[in-house]
Amino acid sequence: MTHNDIDTLVKGWICDKATGPVNPRVQQVVLRLVGDLCKAIEDLDIQPSEFWKGLEYMSEAGARNELGLLAPGLGLERFLDIRADEAEAKAGLTGGTPRTIEGPLYVAGAPESKGYARLDDGTESDNAEVLFMQGTVRDQDGKPLPGAKVEVWHCNLLGNYSFFDKTQSHFNLRRTIIADGEGRYQFRSILPVGYSCPPEGTTQRLLDQLGRHGNRPAHIHFFVSADGQRKLTTQINIEGDKYLWDDFAFASREGLVPSVRHVTEPAAIATKGLQTPYAEIDFDFQLYAETPVAPAAVVERVRAAA
Repeated sequence: MTHNDIDTLVKGWICDKATGPVNPRVQQVVLRLVGDLCKAIEDLDIQPSEFWKGLEYMSEAGARNELGLLAPGLGLERFLDIRADEAEAKAGLTGGTPRTIEGPLYVAGAPESKGYARLDDGTESDNAEVLFMQGTVRDQDGKPLPGAKVEVWHCNLLGNYSFFDKTQSHFNLRRTIIADGEGRYQFRSILPVGYSCPPEGTTQRLLDQLGRHGNRPAHIHFFVSADGQRKLTTQINIEGDKYLWDDFAFASREGLVPSVRHVTEPAAIATKGLQTPYAEIDFDFQLYAETPVAPAAVVERVRAAA
């Protein structure tokens, strides 16, 4: 069957059979996706058993809530970021903090504080290195943005996230910080670790078939927003991680790997009220001004809320 034959066939199914009101955008997207899938079935000689196996896999991935993990693992979420970067560059927006993937583990409603927050609940203090991270939220001209909102979340020492991991306290390692009058934010937490996909999950099962690992380097997620500015979705990676430039989710980017200072001086340790060395990261966020000539930076998707 030729591609033209397939186009005619699929148009008959999707478009010509419509008898009621049509959403043109939905029709356009479904027509393209079904047509491309039929062409792949023809070109690759996909057998009925293979087709149904694939459909069963997607059903299982959905039941396990792993579609949000599969999308970055196949590069799809990174591809969306590449397109967003291209659109911003075309609109003349360059030089801001790089975006990178959100991932599936954000939870709305984290406690809010002004200028400073402690993220961790202290349960892992004996085994973790304390981390202080601070910086300034700026506009594209470098001016501070007082009142900017910094939402931050990361995993614990087992690679698990609160809310999804019911053994952790409510909103552990999650906070919302409102920048002070000089646009500054600071938080205390623990230095996170890298982690991998659930070994028995659907995402890792497919990665195994592709000969790929499912590991992520240690990282910290952020949403950064301010009035009149484009919302930034990003994360920083912790330097030195084995998988820093081999992230299964393709989220590592130049400009998002700040230096980590490991502070060992007794006087500095005492100033922080600690008794052991700690880590420190300085990182400024730079936002673009909102503009009508670039697609919206706010992504609408279902997210957890607590």
